[in-house]
Amino acid sequence: MGIIYPDRLYPGAKIGITSPAGAVRPEYIEGAAQVIAESGFIPVVMPHAKERYGSYSGSLENRLADFMAALTDNDIKAILCGRGGYGAVHLLEYLPESIITQNPKWLIGFSDISALHAAWWHAGVASLHAPMCKHLTLRGKNDSYTQLLFKTLCGEKPTYKTPPNGLNRTGVATGSIIGGNFAVLSGLIGSKYDIFRQKDMILFIEDISEPVYKVERMLYTLKLNGVFENIRGMIVGQFCNYTADKDNDEDIPMMISRMTANYDIPISFDFPIGHVDENVTIIEGGDVKLSVTKIGTELKFI
Repeated sequence: MGIIYPDRLYPGAKIGITSPAGAVRPEYIEGAAQVIAESGFIPVVMPHAKERYGSYSGSLENRLADFMAALTDNDIKAILCGRGGYGAVHLLEYLPESIITQNPKWLIGFSDISALHAAWWHAGVASLHAPMCKHLTLRGKNDSYTQLLFKTLCGEKPTYKTPPNGLNRTGVATGSIIGGNFAVLSGLIGSKYDIFRQKDMILFIEDISEPVYKVERMLYTLKLNGVFENIRGMIVGQFCNYTADKDNDEDIPMMISRMTANYDIPISFDFPIGHVDENVTIIEGGDVKLSVTKIGTELKFI
């Protein structure tokens, strides 16, 4: 059975804004709502989206209530998450697979929201690894990455091209693309939300503030579980705000290149995915063709 694609959005569709994880600055929620409206859609700010409960955007009960309300409201066609941070994993045990499959709609976000993308993957529903409220607020309606998000919501299947990188491994592969924040997804290994059980996938990873050795540890976990034998291709996104090991002259891309040297798969480095302004929209679970050549990388949704 193939993956379920939520319905494409049309002008006037409602987009719910909810904060299932870390607390969000209220002005980012308000700014995103304005951009949504300027882009021809109707923003629906959920009741607790702008709250704060310690480091979270609300108590678990309130975050869950908002998220479930947005998910089960037939008039809301997509759910934009306020931010990542930490806390999305709290919702997983209260999100039955049947609720997601009976209400297939676009989930939008990245970083800690990767935990929720894993729930969508487990339910067999596509989702969007894409910018959230801060990006929409600060970059505005005319930002190319903001526009890319809305174009994808409206049914366009993107193609991305990036320049060559000295670490790239050439080759061509097709498969289902899945991934996100590496630390968040690694924390789900062994659970039913373990995306690394996906066969014949194109894996993409990104992270922030993770030292080299911790990322290497995560890769070793994949290696020892035989995950790389199931990967057809790999995309290395942005690894930001980390300090290299002073005793080892190796950054994260170099380490990933070393760790994957024995696998005959195409690998593209420095892809615009992650905690950066240049954060492209990825259809999680979508079929793609990854072509890595000497002149650059092309990722085409098919």
